[in-house]
Amino acid sequence: MMKIRKVGWVVVVVTVMVLNLSTCSAWFGSSKNKNGGRKSMFFHGDEEAMPSTSSWVMNLAGSSSIVFPLYGNVYPVGFYNVTVNIGQPPRPYFLDVDTGSDLTWLQCDAPCSHCSETPHPLYRPSNDLVPCKDPICASLHQTGDYNCDDPNQCDYELEYADHYSSLGVLVKDVFLLNFTNEIQLKVRMALGCGYDQIFPASSYHPLDGILGLGRGKSSFISQLSSQGLMKNVVGHCLSAQGGGYIFFGNAYHSSQVSWIPMSSINSKHYSAGPGELVFGGKRTGVGNLLAVFDTGSSYTYFNSKAYQALISWLKKELTGKPIKAAHDDHTVPLCWQGKRSFRSIREVKKYFKPLVLSFASGGRVKTQFEIPPEAYLIISNMGNVCLGILNGSEVGMEELNLIGDISMQDKVMIFDNEKQLIGWAPADCRRIPRSRDFSI
Repeated sequence: MMKIRKVGWVVVVVTVMVLNLSTCSAWFGSSKNKNGGRKSMFFHGDEEAMPSTSSWVMNLAGSSSIVFPLYGNVYPVGFYNVTVNIGQPPRPYFLDVDTGSDLTWLQCDAPCSHCSETPHPLYRPSNDLVPCKDPICASLHQTGDYNCDDPNQCDYELEYADHYSSLGVLVKDVFLLNFTNEIQLKVRMALGCGYDQIFPASSYHPLDGILGLGRGKSSFISQLSSQGLMKNVVGHCLSAQGGGYIFFGNAYHSSQVSWIPMSSINSKHYSAGPGELVFGGKRTGVGNLLAVFDTGSSYTYFNSKAYQALISWLKKELTGKPIKAAHDDHTVPLCWQGKRSFRSIREVKKYFKPLVLSFASGGRVKTQFEIPPEAYLIISNMGNVCLGILNGSEVGMEELNLIGDISMQDKVMIFDNEKQLIGWAPADCRRIPRSRDFSI
């Protein structure tokens, strides 16, 4: 086992958001092996791809994609996860997909000081340490004038908004990746070896680690793109029935996709704005909202003003309806009960109306992100209907509005870092694309 020098104080702090409390067409490029099999090659990052040439790598970057199936749901599981094979030999790990943070990390036997229960044996780190002054290490620091106790090692600490944290060291190891053009690559990338985790009971999940999909240099998609393997595009489709898929790289989108520019105000996250809240087709006057799209959060969070406006509107809308507040249900802050237990949203959606986030996308044109009742309500294990939109101001999010898993269900979401665009469209997320013959 590799022995890593551990630090006793915070070297790096990254604040990110992880709070787990019609049809559109897109095709993925493919190139089948003439022999019907899958080509397997090793790509070392800053070295040549073998046995391919640099021109082959550039050709791959123009047409390649990776698609992973997702598992889990908003409730009762509380997260969506993906299986990624890492190491030599490659071993499977269950990772929480998080577009709200950058670094991919595994609970790690370095040895581990504090690790939670994991589905697989703890990751045994490679001997390939990321040095202190590596650009990926620098991207994790708040400022450029950081120092390291050991110049040959990059220590980090990630602190999440729900008080989950991971302390560890950066290493490089092999990710075994299957591309949709029938090529299999072993790609060496940086990841975190987390040997000291703090996990509050409210945010505990039996997972091996986190797959960081944010906009920073250390993220999974940024590293693949920087090695010339694919375009810097990531997307996902979360099914309300559970499961779905996540994709990386080249995708061709139909005109049914709605696009808005990424915000320049919050360049660390997939954010958009300003936006305005529309309830039941009526403008609320609650505007100038900055929204962050974050798969690291099960639920959606509004700032205090938007949340109070939502609660007032719901109380007015539900007056005279055969449901009342369920004060004994603490699944989330606000639940309602009927004369008998509800078994699905279909039984109760008639009492609720859709919400809309309306974004200006140039001139007077408004692009609307619709949140139907199915995308903001859950049925609790007590048979009550509960509001899956929470008050972000109560958990330290201040004026930020976070669009979590619940409100992105049954949509294909596309984050194009090259064009600085965010897109979405209705989709059947149970149908996982395998090649360019599949449509999203």
